[in-house]
Amino acid sequence: MTGFGRAEGAGHGWTWSVEARSVNGRNLEVRFRGPNGFDALDRAAKTAGQTRFARGQITVGIHAKRVEGGEATVTINAAVLARYLTLANELAEDGATPPSADGLLALRGVIETPEEIEDPETRAALEAVMARTVEAALDALKGSRHAEGAQLAPLLLDFISRIEALVASAEGEAQAQVEAIRDRFSRRMSELAPDAPGLEDRIFLEAAALAAKADVREELDRLTAHVGAARQLMASPPAGRKLDFLSQEFMREANTLCSKSATTALTGIGLELKAVIEQLREQVQNVE
Repeated sequence: MTGFGRAEGAGHGWTWSVEARSVNGRNLEVRFRGPNGFDALDRAAKTAGQTRFARGQITVGIHAKRVEGGEATVTINAAVLARYLTLANELAEDGATPPSADGLLALRGVIETPEEIEDPETRAALEAVMARTVEAALDALKGSRHAEGAQLAPLLLDFISRIEALVASAEGEAQAQVEAIRDRFSRRMSELAPDAPGLEDRIFLEAAALAAKADVREELDRLTAHVGAARQLMASPPAGRKLDFLSQEFMREANTLCSKSATTALTGIGLELKAVIEQLREQVQNVE
């Protein structure tokens, strides 16, 4: 889900460059950083990002400057300066330090920069051209993310295949688990007094209850279904959020499988299964 896109533009006496960056994120968040006063570009960037992406933290930054020869004269707003000066003199009469020239000029609104005094039509036309550059940078970012996704796809499919193979191995051990429980209780019966009244029936009932509790066929069936669902999602992107949820379901079934395990072999398969699922979950965070 990481990526980078860049685009440049010029017009109406300005030049600018736009950089769009992306990092992993469970949901979509678009942030904008640009020159003061270009509020319309914030809305344009967020709208363009929402139409192109489903997940990730997107940051769009614009660096703009006037071209040579197009620099406007800096203007001092005399009315604002006069109001500040009046207030400062009143404070000085009460004992405050008299205002300095550089201090007054640093106050907000005293100096009007060129972008603050442009006429609305020029500003609107400039923002419209900049907005197209923002879209171009986001398109480049989308291409970068697609390229990353193309590299990740074989890795994700390999994890899914490994999960499928481990589930198949667990199915083979599941039957051995039933036999292990049967052998365990057979030895127990031979060690206890066989002629104790009702003992044999109680042992058989206990064995049946334990065998039912240790039955992992339901978990294996769900894991098999999840494997099929994961392959379908991989074939129909974007599916990152759904794969993220599915990886949690994979882990839930694997945890249950380990808790029900009655043999060392099945426990080993369950632990390996959890490791592969965790690797899948980590990589899914990179998928839109």
